[in-house]
Amino acid sequence: MSSTDERVWFKSSHSGSDGDDCVEVARGARAVHVRDSKDRQSPELALSAASWADFVAYAARV
Repeated sequence: MSSTDERVWFKSSHSGSDGDDCVEVARGARAVHVRDSKDRQSPELALSAASWADFVAYAARV
């Protein structure tokens, strides 16, 4: 995927009814992309699948 527009972004079901206070995530061929749901034009964070899995596991424990 070469463009942000081609990615399929999704938010957590825990983002609330307004859905404007969360991050969005999109799976790419080589990375998991993360962006601010309030500013979709802001830079994205790209993480390896392993790093994303580590982050999710950590967040679930906190």
